[in-house]
Amino acid sequence: MGKYVVKEGKNGGFHFNLKAGNGEVIAVSEYYTTEKACMNGIESVKKNAPVANLEDQTVEGYTVEKHPKFEVYTDKAGEFRFRLKATNGEIIATGEGYASKAGCKNGIESIRKNADSPVVVEE
Repeated sequence: MGKYVVKEGKNGGFHFNLKAGNGEVIAVSEYYTTEKACMNGIESVKKNAPVANLEDQTVEGYTVEKHPKFEVYTDKAGEFRFRLKATNGEIIATGEGYASKAGCKNGIESIRKNADSPVVVEE
């Protein structure tokens, strides 16, 4: 089972990491100004990740999906990445760079599987 790890930044603000059962970070949040807003971000991931559409922006002429959605794209280094957008279009979580699109999609599936974790710890 996964868990959410909430951390306070050195310059204030809060963010969370979603970790898989093996302890690997599978998603990272944006920074929030308050801990309460960070907790709301976790709730948004729990709500949106399981039902989010998949928009593959690496394919020419891709179909634009409605929110919530995972957007798969390539970064400047040519790695595959994803971002999870909530119903309102705000980015609520991002993933690391992957060498292959299949790896990126596996990361998304891991988030879907672990998103409903009730475990939230503070570090």
